[in-house]
Amino acid sequence: VTDVVNSAFMSAGQRCSALRVLYLQNDIADKIIELLKGAMQELVISNPEKYETDIGSVIDARAQSGLLEHLEYVAQIGKVIYQAQPTNVDIKNSTFVPPTAVEIKSINQLKKEQFGPILHIIRFNRKDLSHAIDEINSTGYGLTFGIHSRNETFYNQVVAKINAGNIYINRNQIGAIVGVNPFGGHGMSGTGPKAGGPHYLMRFINEKTISNNITAIGGNASLLVQGEQGT
Repeated sequence: VTDVVNSAFMSAGQRCSALRVLYLQNDIADKIIELLKGAMQELVISNPEKYETDIGSVIDARAQSGLLEHLEYVAQIGKVIYQAQPTNVDIKNSTFVPPTAVEIKSINQLKKEQFGPILHIIRFNRKDLSHAIDEINSTGYGLTFGIHSRNETFYNQVVAKINAGNIYINRNQIGAIVGVNPFGGHGMSGTGPKAGGPHYLMRFINEKTISNNITAIGGNASLLVQGEQGT
C-alpha cells in the first residue's frame, strides 16, 4: 500500500512512470482497498512550500481542467473509493486536483493517459491473469509496470508476458536511479533505448556511409590517391 500511494500520488501523480492502474486479485482486493483508503486519509494536500505537505498542486490550469473533467467521467462509470481534499489553500486561485482512488471494470474504459493524482483500480480473478495482461498490453503503452508478490514463479510469469520497458518487483515504480535503473519504454511510451543503459550513447550517433565508384576516373586508383593528396 505504501508503494501504491507513492507511485500513484507523489509529485501529484505527474511523473511519467506514475501508477495509473492498479490490478488487485479478488482474494485480497477488499483488504488492500481498505488499507489504501486509510493511507490516503493520512495524506496532507496543501501548499508545497510547507514541510508537512505530502502532495501539492498539478503543473497548470490546463492540466487541472483535463484531470477534473476525467474525474467527472470516472465517477460516472466507476466507484470512487476515496478522495483526499486540499487543506489551508486558496482553491479558486490554485491548480489542485484531489488525489482520488476509483474502482472501474476495465482498463479499456480509459481512453488516454491522465497525468495526475488519479488511481484506477481493477479487480481480477487469478484464473483470468493472462486476460488481464493481454488487456494491459493492448493499450499500446509500455513504460513502467510494477508487481508485488512473494511468489517468485508467479512474478516471473507476469514479467515474461508484460510488454513494458521498466518492470519493478516489490518496490514502488517511480524514482529510477541513473546508472542503476536504465529507463526507457515501448510502444507509445518510447522506442526502447534505455537512458543510462550500456548502448544509450550510440542512439545519438548519425552514421554516414560513403560509396565511391573509382571506375568513374578510369579505374586508376593512383589518380584517386594523388587527387586526395592535392586537396
